Amino acid sequence: MEYLSNELLMESHDKANRLNLSPDFINLIEQEIQRRGLTHKLKTRI
Repeated sequence: MEYLSNELLMESHDKANRLNLSPDFINLIEQEIQRRGLTHKLKTRI
């Protein structure tokens, strides 16, 4: 996931939530969002 831009990472998180994908997969995305310090940009709360 380190190769994704911040914008694409955030879009991936939004879409994964909309599609109700695996909680484990969403958690991986959220961990990367936290690692990058982007939690303030989330529409849904981690």
